[in-house]
Amino acid sequence: MTDPLGVSKMMTTATDFHGRKPAKRTGLTLIGGWVMFLGLLLALPVHAENVLEDLTYTAQPGGRVEVTMRFAEPVAVPQAFTTESPPRIALDLADTRSALTQRRIEIGAGATAGISTVEAAGRTRIVVDLFRPASYETRINGNELILSIGANIAGSSVAATAAANKNPTKTLAAQGVELTNVDFRRGKTGEGRIVVSFSGPGAAADLKREGDKVVLDILNVKLPPDQAQRLDVLDFATPVQYIETRSRGNGVRIDITAQAPFEQLAYQTGSEYVVEISPKREDEKLKKNAEPVFNGSRVTFNFQDIPTRSVLQLIADVSDLNIVVADSVQGNVTLRLINVPWDQALHIVLQAKGLDQRKQGNVIWVAPQKEIADREQAIADARLQMEDKVELVSDFIPISYGNAKDIAALLTKEVSGGQQGGQGGTGAKQQRGFLSQRGTVSYDDRTNTLLVSDTPQKVLEIRQLIAVLDRPVQQVLIESRIVIATDTFARELGVKFGISGGYEDNNGNVVSTAGTAIGTDRMSNIALNNRFGGGRGLPVFNPGVIPSTPTGGGIAVPNLNDRLNVNLPASSPAGSFGLAILGADYLLDLELSAAQTEGRGEVVSSPRVVTANQKEAVIKQGQEVAYVTFQNSGGGGVGTATVQFKEVVLELKVTPTITADDRVVLNLGVKKDAVARFIDNPGGGQVPIIDKREINTSVLVDNGQTVVLGGVYEVEKRDDLTKVPFLGDVPILGNLFKKTGRTDTKAELLIFVTPRILSESLK
Repeated sequence: MTDPLGVSKMMTTATDFHGRKPAKRTGLTLIGGWVMFLGLLLALPVHAENVLEDLTYTAQPGGRVEVTMRFAEPVAVPQAFTTESPPRIALDLADTRSALTQRRIEIGAGATAGISTVEAAGRTRIVVDLFRPASYETRINGNELILSIGANIAGSSVAATAAANKNPTKTLAAQGVELTNVDFRRGKTGEGRIVVSFSGPGAAADLKREGDKVVLDILNVKLPPDQAQRLDVLDFATPVQYIETRSRGNGVRIDITAQAPFEQLAYQTGSEYVVEISPKREDEKLKKNAEPVFNGSRVTFNFQDIPTRSVLQLIADVSDLNIVVADSVQGNVTLRLINVPWDQALHIVLQAKGLDQRKQGNVIWVAPQKEIADREQAIADARLQMEDKVELVSDFIPISYGNAKDIAALLTKEVSGGQQGGQGGTGAKQQRGFLSQRGTVSYDDRTNTLLVSDTPQKVLEIRQLIAVLDRPVQQVLIESRIVIATDTFARELGVKFGISGGYEDNNGNVVSTAGTAIGTDRMSNIALNNRFGGGRGLPVFNPGVIPSTPTGGGIAVPNLNDRLNVNLPASSPAGSFGLAILGADYLLDLELSAAQTEGRGEVVSSPRVVTANQKEAVIKQGQEVAYVTFQNSGGGGVGTATVQFKEVVLELKVTPTITADDRVVLNLGVKKDAVARFIDNPGGGQVPIIDKREINTSVLVDNGQTVVLGGVYEVEKRDDLTKVPFLGDVPILGNLFKKTGRTDTKAELLIFVTPRILSESLK
């Protein structure tokens, strides 16, 4: 017979988890415990406890949020740290009690999602949940601690908190702060911990990930020469491989090279900044789709036509788990399993009988697959029905950087097919974009605000989505340099010479020579004058005319141009050498000329422009050249004159796209025009001839890197020879009958471009 008090007896004689009976507690033992507890209380030091009385926030322009915490007494500097995944800011206040009635405050502005307050062991922790990593600053004003949270999307930037008493203070700057040490440690679970120490508080850090690197930029911090080093930490068996510390601008950059996949976490406490890099945990979804791994204790089963429920009971006894079997589980099974894990045996039995399991804690429920599926479907349907009955809430979400109309259209856009959702109308009985079936959204153009009406969960999801979408657009400064370099060289050699003279032989024949017919006439006249004058004073004659009276004072000879037989001088002689020989009846003229010119020129044009990400920018400088054209000028008429204009400008047209790894894709066009010369228009006036230099391209450039987009290199070499036929070919003497010239012209066009991402956190 069963004792009606058996249950009570079982409870009083129950053993603990290890099978041992609990010891009996006597009154003396309880009294001793109280005495020890009171002794510990008396031994504890007494601290002045502060009280957090109030917590409020205000949303400021630009997506910033300012949280004000008011305390009963002047507040001390809190310990602050941040986490990247999930993004959070935590403030630890020692010896502080929370008197807040509301532990959670929803914000949903900028990068701030909400604030939670937790009190434990005489300490209060304030946790700020973020939609994305953001910078923050703290300052103390008497009994108030003010936390200002930025809206930027850079890595967690920490500004130092100033220690204060009762007087208002400002945030400490990092002036005079030095980096004193970079230490590396290995954690218990294989994570790598980089500890950066400073000479004092106030270091503002910016952490971001670039591929397989984690980059830590610390602003306004000096780097001693002995700390500029590269650490090899491969032997520590963590994801971290190398740590390189170097100066960058007015701060310090630390490049942490790690082996992917990994996760990073960063927090700052006082004068230390800690970065933890740990192996990335396997995704739970991937675990569900992966092949099962069995690690239970091994069992051996050899049964012929045994009931399935009995096999499940045996497995429950071996595994020390609680197994609940549904009434619909029936039938027998034959199995022979030797030295297999018990969880694999359970898996095989369930597959063989079309069963499935669901585990909660150490309890496993076993039922047919259809029964489990029907139950889960019923739960899902009940949840959907509850959503249809949940009271709707209205929320007003201001948009700072985007357009409320565009975001409203995005929220109501259907994923595929169905009726198109409007601003606030009713849609089909299906999920419409990011809204529920009963949700509506509209917008106000004047204030750029979204008006959302939906379930509380959906409103929270929409706020999180808008916090990701409504972010400040990054800007890019594009600097371009167009360099036109020219190099010219010219050398020219020329000669001028002539032989002039008049000669009368014994037979009375007159022979005269000069450079031209006019020159020979004059020389002939001089010879005739000598004949008729008897050799007495030679008068001056005009060509072909014999004067009646002599003039005296020498003879008249032809001018130089009439005396030259070869007239091939250098165009612009830099120097010349002349020689003349005057005999009794002849005149020899000789002039050698040479010129050499060298010229170097460089034209540098540097347009620059700032534009938003994925927005085209155009900057141009130059002039419009006017010219006249004539129309309907046929039939002998003048026609109608029209003045037209042609742009001759320096132009930069660019559209930048910032990539996820902080590089820039540039779609750009650069143009540099110049007027070469004007040509006559047949109808009148002149029209310009324009030299064009232009490039259109697309290029991927690192932030701050200068790249040469292209160039044109022109070389022109020219050798000129002007000579007298036959005579110019005579060796040596032929140089007196020719002119030589050599011209070398080099022109080079180079186009440089440098994009710089304007980061708000580094300003």
